[in-house]
Amino acid sequence: MIEKVVFMGTPDFAVGTLQALADSGKYQVQAVFTQPDRAKGRGKAVQMTPVKEAALAAGIPVYQPERIREPEWLEVLKELRPDAIVVVAFGQLIPQSILQLPPYGCINVHASLLPRYRGAAPIQWAVINGDRESGVTTMRMDEGLDTGDMILKETVPLAPDETGGSLFDKLSRTGASLLLRTLEAVGNGTAQYERQPKESPTAYASMLTKKDGRIDWTRSAAEIERLIRGLNPWPSAYTTYRGRTLKLWAAEALPGEGKEAKAPPGTVAGVTKKTLTVQTGDGLLSILELQPEGKKRMTADAFLRGNPVETGEEFL
Repeated sequence: MIEKVVFMGTPDFAVGTLQALADSGKYQVQAVFTQPDRAKGRGKAVQMTPVKEAALAAGIPVYQPERIREPEWLEVLKELRPDAIVVVAFGQLIPQSILQLPPYGCINVHASLLPRYRGAAPIQWAVINGDRESGVTTMRMDEGLDTGDMILKETVPLAPDETGGSLFDKLSRTGASLLLRTLEAVGNGTAQYERQPKESPTAYASMLTKKDGRIDWTRSAAEIERLIRGLNPWPSAYTTYRGRTLKLWAAEALPGEGKEAKAPPGTVAGVTKKTLTVQTGDGLLSILELQPEGKKRMTADAFLRGNPVETGEEFL
């Protein structure tokens, strides 16, 4: 029976699962392990991780190892003697010495339908790649990266206008409830474990950086539109216009139009008082919401009122 639990997690995605554990009344969350506080933003102010904030608000002790592999942290965990360790987007590889410590193992909540999208950014890549569904998988961790035996899965359909942010929220809620069901099954011995295949059917869902947001206008309008949604709200898709960065937050692909156009990709193909369309490698992209450098997000018509754009100009 699982009673004592240690939680390891760092970002917003993990907060809902931690709160579900703490509010369940079934489990004693002995401690939270999270990444060290980091300097963020333009002012470089040191900020607590979202999981640390939630843990402190709930009165749960917090540890912040720079490297969980250091022997001292194994000793801390031995003193805590958890029945299970729950891991949700912790951000560090956990060594075998810790994986084998709790009698019920280390249980991970992963934001994809494994073995699809092993890696750090499964949510964004599901949107970028145009998947019709995503989901959450719980698994018993091993030393590989998201390769452990699967326990439970729950599928979540993607809406046509799904963004990385909206799918993030859906999967966070799903993961919290799925984890409680998983702990119940593991604790009472009814859990069934399914071994994963060695190879994933999708490419590794690598961590995204700001440079991944630069739009390649030679791609199709449909691909660019999915990139914009997948990188909303972070790291955001962007292009360069008149020498300055222009973030794109929402767009509509018009793949049936402009395919045979002679204008090179990235060229402004049409402008009205309210609409702005750009030639891509296949079809036109109608820009609906954007953000000039140093300004707030705005609709295309609001942008055009203050920034007269001419047909033939280029987005780079």
